[in-house]
Amino acid sequence: MLLIDDPAIVAEVTAMADRYEAALMANELETLDALFRDAPETIRYGVGEMLYGFAEIAAFRKGRAGGSPQRRVLRRVITTFGSDLATVNLEFQREGVTRIGRQSQTWVRTDEGWKITCAHVSLMADIS
Repeated sequence: MLLIDDPAIVAEVTAMADRYEAALMANELETLDALFRDAPETIRYGVGEMLYGFAEIAAFRKGRAGGSPQRRVLRRVITTFGSDLATVNLEFQREGVTRIGRQSQTWVRTDEGWKITCAHVSLMADIS
């Protein structure tokens, strides 16, 4: 039977998600790259881009002046499936903006540790 939300695994993924958020807000490209699985199957759909493979994701981050807009996390849900697969979904709000953003990530445990293998970022319609 598949164990969902084992507290020890949730704690591991929570630490990784916290590390990702801190690196994103500090624009620490080396850390962000290290958190994504270095593989052609890794995907990131952003607000204005569709990136296929680790190389495209890394190139996008390097080319984005100033990094990600600053944001605060409004809600986060982490769900683990067994000991090697997890999802991290969150709602966020960028500084000075009323729109709500959404981010989803699929994390997988690899020989090198937990890595993001699929990510999606989108923005809701303006609520003002």
